[in-house]
Amino acid sequence: MSTWVLLRGLTREAGHWGAFPSVLRERLPEGDRVIAIDLPGNGRLNHQRSPARIEAYVDDCRRQLRALGVATPVHVVAMSLGAMVTADWASRHPAELAGCVLVNTSLRPFSPWYRRLRPANYRALLGVIWPGSSPRAREQTLLRLTTRHPPDAAGTVDAWTALREARPVSGANALRQLCAAMRYRASAEAPAVPLLVLSSRCDGLVDVRCSQGVARAWRAPIIEHPTAGHDLPLDDGPWAADRISRWAAALSGGRPPDAARCSSA
Repeated sequence: MSTWVLLRGLTREAGHWGAFPSVLRERLPEGDRVIAIDLPGNGRLNHQRSPARIEAYVDDCRRQLRALGVATPVHVVAMSLGAMVTADWASRHPAELAGCVLVNTSLRPFSPWYRRLRPANYRALLGVIWPGSSPRAREQTLLRLTTRHPPDAAGTVDAWTALREARPVSGANALRQLCAAMRYRASAEAPAVPLLVLSSRCDGLVDVRCSQGVARAWRAPIIEHPTAGHDLPLDDGPWAADRISRWAAALSGGRPPDAARCSSA
């Protein structure tokens, strides 16, 4: 029996996974469980001050698992900022992780700043953080930036707007999260944890070459979705869950996937 921990990205919370936890759970072995936790400042932790360093997010995630009575090692599936947290977790506490799936992330020193967050999106993202626009308008902007073909765009905006209104992330916390992401520098040495990189070729927020750089530097397998956007679990959750379950099955069977493999299959 394994526990799978899900971590979202910048200003996003457990609720933004939508149906993906259930989709993933259906493809994992019987008895495995899937839990989604929030980073400080987001979701049910929106009252907390977001740290300005990735290492502090790692410490908080470890505290949350202990409070929940979750035994390690665990598997982690993480997106974007959450994947940076996971990368640091794997580097500093490898014995606590049985495997990590990094989705559409970017890490220094493997990619330049202008690929890690595409400059063409800066103005729109500032509009999301800056006070003034309505919650729904902000979520419509985020949907446009992070997806290519969401299965239910209107329903997704409704759900995201409800999350923002129920558990808003402050502008100060959003800026601290962004600061943590921009200043973090990963180890050049690959973590001693099995890794899988999932990426989207049509990611409009983070250049796909960032995921490729992580996979190449750490000699991790990478699988690319040919048409999805940054929010890969929303654009094609069944595809992502299927690739994760296949990778996990290969690990448990003693057949690790080929390193540095790139595929859209």
